[in-house]
Amino acid sequence: MTTWTPPGAAKRAAILRDCNTIAIVGASSNPARASNFVITYLRSSSADYELYLVNPRESEILGQPVYASLADLPVQPDLVDVFRRAEDLPGVAQEAIDVGAKVFWAQLGLHNDEAVELAVGAGLDVVTDKCLKIEHARFHGGLHLAGFDTGVISSRRV
Repeated sequence: MTTWTPPGAAKRAAILRDCNTIAIVGASSNPARASNFVITYLRSSSADYELYLVNPRESEILGQPVYASLADLPVQPDLVDVFRRAEDLPGVAQEAIDVGAKVFWAQLGLHNDEAVELAVGAGLDVVTDKCLKIEHARFHGGLHLAGFDTGVISSRRV
């Protein structure tokens, strides 16, 4: 059994700082889905990532092409961000390993010991049960103790 300790804030910040390409597995065109919200945020924020969307049941999301699998991507992703059920994580972890990803990231509420074991054993950094959007906002000034930074400084009620 591989010993794994969830990365602390400094390590998560470094992961986000050092990656350029993010593959979002389980991307959805439904604006009510968390993956769509994360995609929208990453496209409109100060984040300078190349995003690649993966879902075999979609062809385009927000005007961007969607790939059927990680193996179909035209690039090697630095980070694979997963929006799938916990029982699907080991298979996605293996796909991330197979395409040479550096980071396996399972979204908020998701963790699977087998997936962690596979990814860590292959030398990937692993983050589970964390929202990439929230973490990015936290480390880039968009999230504060009182909530999200709206950029508005005023004593007036909105």
